[in-house]
Amino acid sequence: MIVEKSNIQSEALETVVIRFVGDSGDGMQLTGTQFTDTSAMFGNDIATFPNYPSEIRAPQGSLFGVSGFQVHIGSVEVSTPGDNLDLLVAMNPASLKTNLYALKPGHTIIVDTDAFNRKNLEKAQYKSNPLEDDTLNNYRVVKVDMTSLTREALKDIEGLDNKTITRSKNMFALGMVYWMYGRTTEYTIDFFKKKFRKEPLLIDVNTKVLKAGYNFAETLEFIPNAYSVSPAKMASGTYRVIMGNTATAWGFLAAAEKSGLELFLGSYPITPATDILHELVKHKHFGVKAFQAEDEIAGISSAIGAAFAGDLAITTTSGPGLALKGEALGLAIMMELPLVVVNVQRGGPSTGLPTKTEQSDLFQALYGRNGESPAIVIAASTPSNCFDFAFQAAKLALEHMTPVILLTDGYIANGSAPWRIQSVEELPEIKNNKVKEGADNWSPYIRNEKTLARNWAIPGTIGLEHRIGGLEKDSITGNVSQAPENHEIMTKIRAEKVKRVQDDIPEIKTEFATSGDLLVVGWGGTYGSLHSAVKQMNLVGYKNIGLAHFNYINPLPKNTGDLLTKFKKIVVCELNNGQFVNMLRMNFTGIEFLQYNKIQGLPFGNSELMEVFKKLIK
Repeated sequence: MIVEKSNIQSEALETVVIRFVGDSGDGMQLTGTQFTDTSAMFGNDIATFPNYPSEIRAPQGSLFGVSGFQVHIGSVEVSTPGDNLDLLVAMNPASLKTNLYALKPGHTIIVDTDAFNRKNLEKAQYKSNPLEDDTLNNYRVVKVDMTSLTREALKDIEGLDNKTITRSKNMFALGMVYWMYGRTTEYTIDFFKKKFRKEPLLIDVNTKVLKAGYNFAETLEFIPNAYSVSPAKMASGTYRVIMGNTATAWGFLAAAEKSGLELFLGSYPITPATDILHELVKHKHFGVKAFQAEDEIAGISSAIGAAFAGDLAITTTSGPGLALKGEALGLAIMMELPLVVVNVQRGGPSTGLPTKTEQSDLFQALYGRNGESPAIVIAASTPSNCFDFAFQAAKLALEHMTPVILLTDGYIANGSAPWRIQSVEELPEIKNNKVKEGADNWSPYIRNEKTLARNWAIPGTIGLEHRIGGLEKDSITGNVSQAPENHEIMTKIRAEKVKRVQDDIPEIKTEFATSGDLLVVGWGGTYGSLHSAVKQMNLVGYKNIGLAHFNYINPLPKNTGDLLTKFKKIVVCELNNGQFVNMLRMNFTGIEFLQYNKIQGLPFGNSELMEVFKKLIK
């Protein structure tokens, strides 16, 4: 790999946390993504955190219209997007004001001075210009007339309107950051050539501005160091950077291939789950049938129809959509059909915080239906293992003939991380309960002795005709039955069927310590934060603290109770008001559970978690 050279000696760093922030139209998501992809190609371990406003286009320059992208790169293991920033790139006053708190004292800010005019300062509620008073005395400030320099770089190109020129300034900032951290510009230029292959003018514009930013940074005498972050040591294999939603979609593609079934997605667009629909639509060549329904109810109902017809059927949504799907999900539970419901959680209730992360739909997934209607509930915990748990959700649904709810959240769905590409041959077998022909004593409710899964009879098959619907069925014939004793039998069978999933899921294991003073418990998308904090605790001498992170929620792993008794104190950390901890209290009445909760639309930070853990141990 050839990296542009500088005459300044670089300083080696293990990790770097960078945040690009600006107005919603400043292209911060693209800028952050390009820096991420380039760093991944260089060989760094990475984790990202896109953070953008709920409004489609918030008022320009406003505090609530700031869009940001944070990336953590390292030559060592990186499991979170990072806490405190090493570099803040702020494109306007509002982005500086809302993000300065996260920058480490003494570290670097790059600002576009052209944006710090009177109008923008007033919108950001600054009484004076922070570039001229003592607000930034504790930081190294790189003041750049970024908009003006972008215009200068493009002055020889004819036919450009003012909007196109101004929107290109994010590439100037990216070029500067590439120089500071020893990155090459070649991957981003290749990206321009592919993205704008039908618009060569835009290739030229973005390339010129990117190189202008790179060359400008090289001339700055007041940046005393460039920095280098070496490639990380990772397990052998072929890697790519993958977002959680993309990984989820690919997990289902792999499950369809492994099970020999066609994949059907019936879905209604909703933030932050829509990208799963967008991704699967691209793969019709794999036999994917993607249906964008007119509403959430139609989305799940079409998926139920596909499951009845013999497809691997999924539907995707977020919290408000899961509420609308509740009645139809109960129907799928009653009919005992394989169905996967993906809930990419966001802040609620109602519309809530549609672009922010939360874990507040756990009780909804467990209990949000009428009657006794248990469903398997599992949760992914990183952007990359969204692939694994999408695959596992499909496997459990098909092998146990019952719906599975897969919980992810906005943090891991929109975040990205390196993922080792897997071949289908590496993946476990997926069986199903399809029957091809009926015997004399055939019944749709003949069950697998081990799993209690019923027969999966495909409509139109001679000899397999049967009734199906929302009314209770006779436990043997499948005919409609209102008999009290039969209803109790069927209710208990459906519950026992979910419980027996324990036989097919791994036992829960702790990291860092198997017994000791404190057990940190988490579930779902908080894994990276908790893992990083507990690891740091161990590194600074707290050796008796362990981490137990749950991906299987209903049922819980068989050994959960035994594991919980091996620590003096247990703290359950969640991005909600205490849902999983209350579930544990219901199931393990003799154990005391402490809790730490955060409901701010943001992930946990390392420093806040470590402070909590130290207090509990003392």
